[in-house]
Amino acid sequence: MMQQLQKMQQEMAKAQDEIQNAVVEGAAAGGAVKVKMSGDFKVTKISLERGIVDPEDIETLEDVIVAALNDARAKAEEYSTKRMSAVTGGLKIPGM
Repeated sequence: MMQQLQKMQQEMAKAQDEIQNAVVEGAAAGGAVKVKMSGDFKVTKISLERGIVDPEDIETLEDVIVAALNDARAKAEEYSTKRMSAVTGGLKIPGM
């Protein structure tokens, strides 16, 4: 039993490392705004197509950036959940 728990702990640590090092990409406005985010929700890059930047309409650009960030976060959460479920066998462990 202890060996199984130790093995699971090692697999969970490995999965957490993989999650932190994973990169997901969220997009909005048909891909005109892209956000790269690590699996631990750190934004690493924002890309904007030139046509999306309109100095007369900053509010739309702000909204599209928020949408791309939310898309990236949802993808990071989904990746994290799938990766941890593979280790835990679908068990819900508090804090994971």
